[in-house]
Amino acid sequence: MFTGIIEEIGNIVSIKVNGDSRKLFIKADKILEDVHRGDSIAVNGICLTVTEFSDSEFSVDVMHETMKRTSLNKLKTNSKVNLERAMAANGRFGGHIVSGHIDGTGIVKNINKDSNAIWYTIEADLKIMKYVVEKGSITIDGISLTVANVRTNSFDVSIIPHTLENTILAFKKINDIVNIENDCIGKYVEKLMNKNKKESNINREFLLRNGF
Repeated sequence: MFTGIIEEIGNIVSIKVNGDSRKLFIKADKILEDVHRGDSIAVNGICLTVTEFSDSEFSVDVMHETMKRTSLNKLKTNSKVNLERAMAANGRFGGHIVSGHIDGTGIVKNINKDSNAIWYTIEADLKIMKYVVEKGSITIDGISLTVANVRTNSFDVSIIPHTLENTILAFKKINDIVNIENDCIGKYVEKLMNKNKKESNINREFLLRNGF
């Protein structure tokens, strides 16, 4: 499990292509301080497993399914990536619950400066947008962010200077692809509500009538 608080920006040293899969070699510093083979590291929000490591880089295998569902197929040598180690049991919960399992990708449609902040408009499919709520949490390329505005097929997030300085969002341009993970709480609630529709009279109207 992750929290969406990026620890450092890594750099793609090389990519080994094997059919529809990839092996990524990533240069890093901070996250290698206590790394072990088999550890989970989120790369642009995607939970990947460390296969080998040295003092200055580590490698991960990326299967075909992950390549299809994420933006990793856009990475090239020298591409920058967000990195976060799995949360330690005694760590601070700085962001929100992030699984590292990407729901899909979005497209940067607009970037606007607003005083010391930068607004990003992200366009996404309806299967992602149905879980996006105003003031709710969302993960973009592994970054825990708060949704500011929601439309039918897009949403806005406002980025503070610290986030721009410490993540790859500063390098994003219009029409770039980003990885999106919805807040898992909404998905679990939907699953349980649908499962119990025939077994229970509890629905949205019932909850509203009773003050929820």
